[in-house]
Amino acid sequence: MDASDSPDAGATDAPAAAERSHHPDRDRDRDRDGMLAEQLLRLTRRLHRIQSRQLEPIGITPAQFRLLRTVASYDAAPRMADLAQRLDVVPRAVTTLVDALEASGRVRRAPDPDSRRVVRIEITDEGRATLRSLRNARRAAAEEILAPLTAGQREVLGGLLSALVDGMPERHC
Repeated sequence: MDASDSPDAGATDAPAAAERSHHPDRDRDRDRDGMLAEQLLRLTRRLHRIQSRQLEPIGITPAQFRLLRTVASYDAAPRMADLAQRLDVVPRAVTTLVDALEASGRVRRAPDPDSRRVVRIEITDEGRATLRSLRNARRAAAEEILAPLTAGQREVLGGLLSALVDGMPERHC
């Protein structure tokens, strides 16, 4: 039996521990933060549902849209590893997305001119046309979500979201 197992262990610390664990202001702040997190999750789910509904007629998922936009953002065709890193996903997830986009003719795999082991992903003309349609669908989804807000409120929300996104620590897997 060590000192912490004795009946008297921590008896003098009990009031301090109770005081540390219960602060009404801190509890209210935690509750408020929890409610904000829940609201953000609900909004994210709603946005995802609306965007999925907008993208369905085009025959593409939100994840495929994100990959297609990312491929198009490069000056030169990216490697699969570049895409995985940029999207912050595992390489296997990129492979699955590329497979689906390639099957629909929106991207194609191309050999790297400098290394036979490297595969690059190129956007096709069909992929560019799809992006144009997708951008319109995305704007419609955003308009549906933001409809209750005034222009000023949208500006404030944009600033707050930027602060949250820019303040996120880098993830290193």
